[in-house]
Amino acid sequence: MSAIPNLSIDHFGIYVVDLDRMINFYSRVMGFSLNDRGETVTGIEMAFLSRSREKHHQIVLAAGRSADTPSQINQISFRVDSLADLRRLNEMLEGEQEVSELFLTTHGVSWSVYFNDPEGNRTEFFVETPWYTPAPRGMKLDLTMSDEEIYRTTEEALKQHPDFMTRADWGKNAAMRMQQAES
Repeated sequence: MSAIPNLSIDHFGIYVVDLDRMINFYSRVMGFSLNDRGETVTGIEMAFLSRSREKHHQIVLAAGRSADTPSQINQISFRVDSLADLRRLNEMLEGEQEVSELFLTTHGVSWSVYFNDPEGNRTEFFVETPWYTPAPRGMKLDLTMSDEEIYRTTEEALKQHPDFMTRADWGKNAAMRMQQAES
């Protein structure tokens, strides 16, 4: 059996009810730019959005979801660079009328802000922590605390788990597991 070629996640597409509303939301609230918009040969209207100068699209919005069909998305996750960025995004979302179910949590491996976009697609902004504990895990996240307080309280709570380790150690273990699986 040949090895599976290297894969990486590049972009995602979601069916939407109101294409214009969703283009507006992802552009205005999340900073994506509309790069193209058009219709497929089968008549589906699509929009291609990106925040990268190297990627034509990171998000594809496709019209056609019925208004009475709920979102089938478990979550769409966006990594951010720092707790300061996570705070800024949370503040923006708190004032956003088209956002629902705003929820903050610490997973152990990340600090996360969850919300639903205008059509109920669960979305996450997150910052990776320097630690690992088994998933799923959820603890309260208070972004009014200082970075130092968040780091300290998170690490103290996580150290209580018998499988606690640094992200670097987890990465070494994961690399060994993946290497063994390839053999």
